[in-house]
Amino acid sequence: MSAAYGLALLVSLAGMAMLDRRFRLFFFDAPRRAAVVLVSGVAFFVVWDLVGVDLGIFFRGRTEFMSGWLLAPQLPVEEIGFLALLCYLTMNLYVAFTRLTVRDRERAAPRPGGHG
Repeated sequence: MSAAYGLALLVSLAGMAMLDRRFRLFFFDAPRRAAVVLVSGVAFFVVWDLVGVDLGIFFRGRTEFMSGWLLAPQLPVEEIGFLALLCYLTMNLYVAFTRLTVRDRERAAPRPGGHG
């Protein structure tokens, strides 16, 4: 058993937090809203995983890189870290692309009294 995968997830989450802090994307822009969104997203996907496990669709693969700790049958503890990373990455990307799109639209819009 190893903690390599869990450690890689923590490093990746730290990277997301650094980008978030640098550009004030998600937690560093609106922490309460971000916490609600992240917890809701992780909870949704945990339920999704549990349903998938119950239906026999999802199962835990055997690897030496995971701790071996399970939160539920076929649900490794590392899954929570993965789902948190997935949701955090998605929200950082969503906010970044939304800001870029808005900025590009503002630049392209004709200015009042301008020449188009």
